[in-house]
Amino acid sequence: MRIGGFQALTLSDYPGHLAAIVFTQGCNFRCPFCHNGPLLPLDRPTAELVDEGLVVDALQSRAAFLDGVVITGGEPTLQEDLRAFIEQIRAMRLKVKLDTNGSRPDVLADLLAGHLLDCVAMDIKAPFARYPQLTGVDAPVEAIRDSIARLAAGGTPCEFRTTFVPPLLSKHDLDEIRSYLPDGARHTVQAFLADNALDASLRSATGMAPEPPEDTPHHLDWYSGE
Repeated sequence: MRIGGFQALTLSDYPGHLAAIVFTQGCNFRCPFCHNGPLLPLDRPTAELVDEGLVVDALQSRAAFLDGVVITGGEPTLQEDLRAFIEQIRAMRLKVKLDTNGSRPDVLADLLAGHLLDCVAMDIKAPFARYPQLTGVDAPVEAIRDSIARLAAGGTPCEFRTTFVPPLLSKHDLDEIRSYLPDGARHTVQAFLADNALDASLRSATGMAPEPPEDTPHHLDWYSGE
């Protein structure tokens, strides 16, 4: 598997768990607010990647005190050997949390059907009509819908996330995004990191999420980025 980065420990990316993070290399979106630019190219030179064997060894050596592994990106579902990699992790008796943009529902469905995921966090970038603007590509909206439906139908804990970019999204947009989600679904609104935004014009924009309305339901989280 093409791995662009590895973090041995995180206390925040898998709430309630001690976890390591594996950053896969390559993404099929070019979101202007993305702050992980080096992870975007699928053809990043091999010499700049992290050896999969070293990552597996590192996880094995830490398995006794880790609870799980977060697989993020880039976009993990682009990796042809993602399932095999996850199976190695589960053989260590570690939980797996997958971060995805939802663009490959068939891959997601295969992992869910195999009971290989303990948690899924799916990004919903924008109202569907504005996906091209917020992803920088002709995004597969029907695939996004399909992934939402598959997560809604399954028994795997999941959350949906939207990065709030003030110049590009409004509170009305957030309301529309929430209308796509199943009743009771957790929707996390998170601030974007402006300093390293892919679109240089956004680097001076504030990353603060809007203030939550008074009637914010318990399943909606608001993060200010602090």
